[in-house]
Amino acid sequence: MSETRRCIYPGSFDPITNGHLNIICRSLKVFDQVTVAIAMNARKTPLFSMKERVSQIKTVLKDALSAEDFNRVDVDSFEGLLVTYAEKKGACAIVRGLRAVSDFEYEFQMTSMNHKLNPQIETIFMMTDENNFYISSQTVKEVAALGGCVEEFVPRHVKEKLQKKYPTLPGVRKK
Repeated sequence: MSETRRCIYPGSFDPITNGHLNIICRSLKVFDQVTVAIAMNARKTPLFSMKERVSQIKTVLKDALSAEDFNRVDVDSFEGLLVTYAEKKGACAIVRGLRAVSDFEYEFQMTSMNHKLNPQIETIFMMTDENNFYISSQTVKEVAALGGCVEEFVPRHVKEKLQKKYPTLPGVRKK
């Protein structure tokens, strides 16, 4: 019997975007199990609480994935070193999404440090597909806060949650 290949896909997911969802779906093609790991970062003030983010991600994944794939994903939160968390979860890899060269510079530094701390855990970079390369959670929040339409950047459920946080956010655009 072969060993289960688990990866960790870490991030703040504040909120989860279509770019994040794309990376999760593609990770399921490579790994047996994917842990979406929400990082608790004391230096950031999130728009959504940890409980809200966990709930959003689970709802989005339930809508987007088959029942079989949904059962291969778990959503968790962690504090501290990512590589320590990955080791605790029995992961063989960390998946990181890249949008631009600027992402790579930061990720390369983090990957080098993680490799130094635990060379058994690989980091896999996935380029976000061209439909999502400009999307970030921060940008989505800024657009929403200024009353812009975010429906093509986030899943429907997340858009509805953003509408509650930002009452001026427009409804679904008429085509």
